[in-house]
Amino acid sequence: MCTSIVEIAPAEGMAKADGEWFEVTHSVVAYDHARHALLGDVITLDFINTDLPPGARAAVELTLDAAKALHAALEKAIAEAEIEEADRAESIATQARAEMQARAAA
Repeated sequence: MCTSIVEIAPAEGMAKADGEWFEVTHSVVAYDHARHALLGDVITLDFINTDLPPGARAAVELTLDAAKALHAALEKAIAEAEIEEADRAESIATQARAEMQARAAA
């Protein structure tokens, strides 16, 4: 039986399918029976470009436990990336202030 569980989000990035990279415009997350994996119901991740033919799709079918592990890994990586981005922004701001002070003193 189909679950009709589907979530679609805008996406910005690149994906590779059939040996070719393509721009991603959307990500689709669904929970339904597997189409390719020899499993029952799975979380399916699709990365697509709606402006390209249907072949412009990179897909993964994961067990629910594997999807949960991926979710946890994504949360951790995103939290660490946000710290890195904040540190980088602070470093740039500090450098800009130092350059402005040096120009003002000259």
